[in-house]
Amino acid sequence: MTRETGRPPARTMHLSLKAGERVYINGAVVRVDRKVALELMNDATFLLEGHVLQAEEATTPLRQLYFAAQTILIAPAQAGPARALYARIEEGILAATTEPAIRDGLAAAHALVEAGRAFEALKLIRSLYPAEAAVLGPSTPLPDMPPAALVPPGRSGPRRRPPLRARPAPSSDKA
Repeated sequence: MTRETGRPPARTMHLSLKAGERVYINGAVVRVDRKVALELMNDATFLLEGHVLQAEEATTPLRQLYFAAQTILIAPAQAGPARALYARIEEGILAATTEPAIRDGLAAAHALVEAGRAFEALKLIRSLYPAEAAVLGPSTPLPDMPPAALVPPGRSGPRRRPPLRARPAPSSDKA
């Protein structure tokens, strides 16, 4: 443990990214243009693009909880409202289920979020998806869009990507 923080010393973290892949580090979005390996040498919060859940994909209670925890991790400026949203969603899930696996998982995820370990909480919440699916059953219709509280301000509807633009072919003046 370090004297300044009372936490164990930071470990080096190695990340391998493919061309065009993104990683969220301490609230910043980093996109790489070629295959690259990053070494985080101090204590940083990060989330790989493959683990990022878009708001429109938060169609079940646990996915909504995941989205709130994810926001705590990748948008530090929104951590306060995201924590409040996390608490409301968690309370609703606990009120609606008696499933021990989900209740125990939520208790553990809550402790991780409170301890500032949102990344570990995300992994734990993802592991609860099969239990949630068993409770909801295949016949339970899921909403097409998440509740308005999960859609970031200034956004409505699905995210649209700009069309790809063709680069002009290099001119060849050889005759």
